[in-house]
Amino acid sequence: MENSYRAHVLLLPYPGQGHINPMLHFSRRLISRGIKATLVTSIFISKSMNLPSSIDSVHLAAISDGFDDGGYEKSSGVDYYLTRLKTEGSRTLSELIEKHKTSSDPFDCVIYEPFLPWALDVAKDFRLFAAAFFTQPAAVDFIYYNIQCKSLSVPVSSTPVSIPSLPLLEIGDMPSAVSGPEAYPAYTAMLFNQWSNIEKADYVLINTFYKLEKEVVDEMSKVCPVLTIGPTIPSKYLDKRIENDDDYGLDLFALEASFSLNWISNKPARSVVYVAFGSLSNLSDKQMEELAWGLKRSKFYFLWVVRATEASKLPKSFLEDLGDKGIIVNWSPQVKLLQNEAIGCFLSHCGWNSTIEALSLGVPIVRMPQWTDQPTNAKLVEDVWKAGIRVKVNEDGIVTREEIEGCVRQVMESETGKEMRKNAQKWRELAIEAVTEGGTSDKNIDEFVSKLISSKF
Repeated sequence: MENSYRAHVLLLPYPGQGHINPMLHFSRRLISRGIKATLVTSIFISKSMNLPSSIDSVHLAAISDGFDDGGYEKSSGVDYYLTRLKTEGSRTLSELIEKHKTSSDPFDCVIYEPFLPWALDVAKDFRLFAAAFFTQPAAVDFIYYNIQCKSLSVPVSSTPVSIPSLPLLEIGDMPSAVSGPEAYPAYTAMLFNQWSNIEKADYVLINTFYKLEKEVVDEMSKVCPVLTIGPTIPSKYLDKRIENDDDYGLDLFALEASFSLNWISNKPARSVVYVAFGSLSNLSDKQMEELAWGLKRSKFYFLWVVRATEASKLPKSFLEDLGDKGIIVNWSPQVKLLQNEAIGCFLSHCGWNSTIEALSLGVPIVRMPQWTDQPTNAKLVEDVWKAGIRVKVNEDGIVTREEIEGCVRQVMESETGKEMRKNAQKWRELAIEAVTEGGTSDKNIDEFVSKLISSKF
């Protein structure tokens, strides 16, 4: 019996929440075009979450990261984890592709995250069509390209740094791997090696949209076949063309969805500060204290996502006197909250998923970047996209309660804040335009699918 789908794609993200979700949503875009999509996670994630065989027509499979009974936490450190991930990941990815090769639904293509360049080598060993899928913005990807393939040396010795198509960058605007590569040497090597073998890829896909990063995308297109295919957020909040697509569908943390949504449901429009720092950020006890009292001093409602592992850092007196002014949850349905008219601003670490979600939903950002791509994202939000403000850090590396209060107030109630919201709304409209039929991302996905299918013959 002939298969009903046009091609079968294997998608392999780095095993983390912020990497899985964009690929999971992109899978749905491919499925809407008649492509079968199989998203691959680690065996540990698959077992610990008791994952089904599919999520909303996206098929799921697993390979080993070398730590099937505990994931990263069972490794002896980043170096060893990444080494085992490469060794065991390559082996088990090859076994998965080989297994399907002799079945009725062999893989035709591998879409991999460039954090895992070995996946491209495996794909080409099997002579498969292959595409890199960058989950960070084009600007950050291009910085890493200039380090890997051009003359930009690290650590940066003088500023400002000039890179074609980007604004001038100071040390504090650069990804942390560039400004301080010695802090996380294994991660730094992983980030810089994303471009190590990319000339083998048939396409480079980026989770952004063309008008958001036009200049840098044009510059990157001179060196590789770039397609912007984002923003990869659920269709309900943009073009509404994919049925029942209102959430990513896979959360690595316990979710308090109804609690958050019920609490926010009776709050006035633009009265709530949404606060979230992603799945990895680790604030100091002192910073958590200053953040808590800064939110309290602002007098606005706030919904603050604090992971269970971070909750002990909250001041007891702060928790005892919250009243109805604020709530603390351990995780949240972020896109559902950001699209709610009660949200006035997003106090964020400026991870790329959070940043592009906020821009796509028209929410201005108070930016408090921590590491990796976040400082560069924060620079772009304020100086290029003009949709937020960045907090200032004192001489001790702390953002004080006064600074937090002042930045929140500026976004929530000043004339400047109104301009930020207006600009955020403009980016929302352009994001919708990009993924709507005939938009840049929509046409780029069509181009990718067309080339993939033609590669089979």
